[in-house]
Amino acid sequence: MKPATRRFALAGLGALALGAGGAAVILTRDRRRGAAEAEALYAEPLNPPGGALNVYHLGHSLVGRDMPAMLAQLAGPGHEYHSQLGWGTSLRDHWEPDVPINGFAEENAHDRFRPAKTALASGEYDAVVLTEMVEIRDAIRYHDAAAYLARWAGLAWDANPDARIYLYETWHHTDDGNGWLARIDRDLRKFWQGRVKYPALAATEAPIHLIPAGQVMAAFVREVEEAGGIGGITSLHDLFARRDDGTPDTIHFNDLGAYLVALTHYAVLYHRDPRGLPHELMRADGTPAVAPAGDAAAAMQRVVWDVVARHPETGVAA
Repeated sequence: MKPATRRFALAGLGALALGAGGAAVILTRDRRRGAAEAEALYAEPLNPPGGALNVYHLGHSLVGRDMPAMLAQLAGPGHEYHSQLGWGTSLRDHWEPDVPINGFAEENAHDRFRPAKTALASGEYDAVVLTEMVEIRDAIRYHDAAAYLARWAGLAWDANPDARIYLYETWHHTDDGNGWLARIDRDLRKFWQGRVKYPALAATEAPIHLIPAGQVMAAFVREVEEAGGIGGITSLHDLFARRDDGTPDTIHFNDLGAYLVALTHYAVLYHRDPRGLPHELMRADGTPAVAPAGDAAAAMQRVVWDVVARHPETGVAA
């Protein structure tokens, strides 16, 4: 893809920034044709990276500090990263200078923080991983998710036309009344792709690839349920944290969940089968993370590669 085409990302935002009526027409049109165009756009996988990557993460607590630190340990020497985080922060709120970012001071009080616009404008990052707030339906309805995905992609490509842009698919609350697995099955096509990524592609005219962490989580949970438990993991709740009072945290992963998501990032970004990677890692603060049992880690690694390698929008060859 030529740099000039990629820079169209910012110019093309006019179509995504129309009034309510015009925007509805654009989004309807893009949902209808998006899947077919994406199939052509992602027909050719990316070439595997030639070495260690410099990665930028933009998001919220479903990125967190520990998951990128685990990814760096899995990737090995030379992998570098920075991030900007908030509490439930949308791509719009990260972009707009006059919109406050909840939890900004707390979440970015570490040496891996780098202001997002400064970081991407530097052109120093091989890969930029963006994610949207949850509830994803609210991000679409109230925060112009597709338009701001295109804005962030355009900013990165303006500075580095060879940067690879990824949308990190997450999940919703485990107590969602529509069913956690059912929503993950539905939401990727309907929302993450159909209402966020595909409309953004209409503005960028360049591929934004997918890190299908929600799909991996669902596939692993199904395997655990079918097996009646693996390595002490018996349900999806074993991948999620608990609050200080002992009640379940319905959205944030614990160390086991962070490890599974880090494996997913590793497989997508490096095009490598994660089977055989270490599973005893450190958190970002240098303390030992709770490690999955050996059989659970092996199952996680296998499921990650099964999902990543069969999904064309990851850019990884089957």
